[in-house]
Amino acid sequence: MAATGEEASNSAADTIVTEYATYEDNLDSQITPTDLFYLEDEELARQLVELGYRGSGEVLKREDFELRKEAAAASKLARRDQLRVLCSAGKDLQGSVFQEGLAQREETNRNGKISSIIFIRDRNAKGQEISGYIDYAHRLKVDDFDPIFSSRKKLLPRHSDLSFYNWDTNFSSSNSTPNYQVIADNASGLLFKNKRDRKIINVDPKVQAVWGVCVWGVWVCVWVCVWVCCVCVGGNNYKLRYSYSVQ
Repeated sequence: MAATGEEASNSAADTIVTEYATYEDNLDSQITPTDLFYLEDEELARQLVELGYRGSGEVLKREDFELRKEAAAASKLARRDQLRVLCSAGKDLQGSVFQEGLAQREETNRNGKISSIIFIRDRNAKGQEISGYIDYAHRLKVDDFDPIFSSRKKLLPRHSDLSFYNWDTNFSSSNSTPNYQVIADNASGLLFKNKRDRKIINVDPKVQAVWGVCVWGVWVCVWVCVWVCCVCVGGNNYKLRYSYSVQ
């Protein structure tokens, strides 16, 4: 079946967007040495091509070019994300409730559908008791989780996480992340503010979870993990739901 005029036009426009890095490069490709000789002004020559007075090829409006460029970049990123293999894929996680919980939430934290905060209290390599709150989505971007899902390494809080406390040395720290703002000076205790929906999350286990926040808890040996998940559907519009479970 022959392509319609609109389909042919869209195909030509997509070719232009793919071939040229910037809108100016597209305009320059249609300027001849003769044009520059008579006009003596490259910017004027570009304006004439953009208005359709010069040039032999198809001319896109600047807005159309930029929109198509953004769409092409987003499509490329989406294809790359689809090809990305999850760190938990193919791992034998039987018997580890904690690792299973991490695996269940890995993909949705990577693609931004949910944002999880993990609380861990454990001992470091020196035997010191440490605890802290971890922005799981942020850690997935900056850390390699393959050793964690392979049980070669523990997931432990560190100084750069949302919060960190060493019970032996009394050292403490707190840091905002790309997903959460830390609110430390509050009478209610430590709070985290989600930067997307601006929901305030109180991680005190004695406080009932707010609507739209899912809390998942698991106790394994010395691990104490609390999940706080903000579920997002369709950009910044959050589908609110509440559930609580302990395993």
